[in-house]
Amino acid sequence: MLMRTDPFRELDRLTQQFLGANGTLARPAAMPMDAYRTGDEYVVAFDLPGVRPDSIDLDVSQNVLTVKAERPGPGDDSAEYQVAERPRGVFSRQLFLGETLDADNIQAGYEAGVLSLRIPVAERAKPRKIAISADNDTKRINA
Repeated sequence: MLMRTDPFRELDRLTQQFLGANGTLARPAAMPMDAYRTGDEYVVAFDLPGVRPDSIDLDVSQNVLTVKAERPGPGDDSAEYQVAERPRGVFSRQLFLGETLDADNIQAGYEAGVLSLRIPVAERAKPRKIAISADNDTKRINA
């Protein structure tokens, strides 16, 4: 199951504007993503502009994929923002992987601010042909 929209995203942005001391909240910010199937794999792409590849952490535990990344601010604590719409701080997203996906063979790449994950469909979940043998008028399925 994938959450397509985050109903609290706008509320987080407003809270950051009015209550955030340094532009970050305790609750991790959402990261936009696309997920689609192509052939025998799923592709999930996360928008992470301005994030260094070494600040991205991927973890799979009990069919839950967790993506964490951090985008720091400008580093100047004396800066007085006039407009602060670009989220900073820690970003986190969890995806629940179905039993039909091969979580042991996930491939990850990062290019132009986009983290792309390729998750193969498990061999046991791929369609297969079942042979039918006929003895007189009785059919048996051999799988």
